[in-house]
Amino acid sequence: MTDILTPEERQEHLIPLGEVGWGAVSDRDAIRKVYVFPNFVEAWGWMSRVAIWCEKWNHHPEWLNVYRTVDVTLATHDANGLTNLDIKLAKKMDALADASTNVSYQSDLSEPIACLCSLDSRS
Repeated sequence: MTDILTPEERQEHLIPLGEVGWGAVSDRDAIRKVYVFPNFVEAWGWMSRVAIWCEKWNHHPEWLNVYRTVDVTLATHDANGLTNLDIKLAKKMDALADASTNVSYQSDLSEPIACLCSLDSRS
């Protein structure tokens, strides 16, 4: 089993992710980002590229696709919270989105990610 992020790891990784659109999920130790692509084909293509990495790393997101929007939530279920796997996948998702044209994100749908930085475990 993968361990929950330590307070030091949270400070190191979550603040930079918050600066690029990731936010905290209410009532969960999880992060969320909403990507907006130019069209459905671009969104689906990105999801397909991400899915390959998810299978390779055996770590899968909670996500919802509606037309050109992909709403992603990351948490490691067997650890009951955020782990390094979630950080790794968030960074990979962002890198793959950056390779696409005209991708934006909605940043006002989540709580500030900083609220997760002082957590060391969840019940």
